Amino acid sequence: MRLTVADHIATITIARPPVNAQNNRFREELAEVVDSLGDRPDVRVIILTGEGKAFSAGADLAERPTQEPGHYTAHNRRVRASFDCLLECPKPIIAAVNGAAIGAGCVTALCCDIIVTSEKGFLQMTEVNVGLAGGVAHVRRHFGESDARLLIMTARRVYGPELLRMNVASACTVPDDLIPTAMGIAADIARASPSAVRAAKRSFQVTEGMSIYDAYRFEQSQTKALSTSEDTAEAMAAFREKRAPVFRD
Repeated sequence: MRLTVADHIATITIARPPVNAQNNRFREELAEVVDSLGDRPDVRVIILTGEGKAFSAGADLAERPTQEPGHYTAHNRRVRASFDCLLECPKPIIAAVNGAAIGAGCVTALCCDIIVTSEKGFLQMTEVNVGLAGGVAHVRRHFGESDARLLIMTARRVYGPELLRMNVASACTVPDDLIPTAMGIAADIARASPSAVRAAKRSFQVTEGMSIYDAYRFEQSQTKALSTSEDTAEAMAAFREKRAPVFRD
């Protein structure tokens, strides 16, 4: 994969031609890169996209686990880690779905905070066609119950325009506008208070499944902690002085 960083925006490009299939080395590298970016003060937001005509066409079948004792368990652990690194990263991650996002590639996109897609981009879960199961938990978080079951049980492709209509994607563009659109969203995030953005993502992570009572109490604790931060002081000063705030990394 390739990594570039500019103006507080990191762009990770999956580059495993021809279809950006995911093998063990890819999973390990993705976790290493995302974990590193999560700790870098000069990075405030991450874009994840694919090279060529695919975002990621799923698992590399050349490395399908065997029935040797412990092999499948270790494989599943590595797969989970490659998804969890995206969910747990303190920085927002934008999936720019440029083409096929199938199976594990679909789940990779769904683990990002925001999805933008081109008209040619699509999500698809093909596990039922190859005698496997998986992805239900992640698909259910983004799709309505009936649509989630349809996606899982039929292996149907859902393209960008329909993903936008279903509120799974935040934007759908012509192919040439995909990265500029993702960059525009990333720039908006990068201009905001880094500590407040991290707190917002943390609230999304922690409050899922909580009662509204417990969830709002958690959010209030986040707000209280932020109220004494340098970012809050700078934001208040900028408001009084009628200027744009300048947040530190």
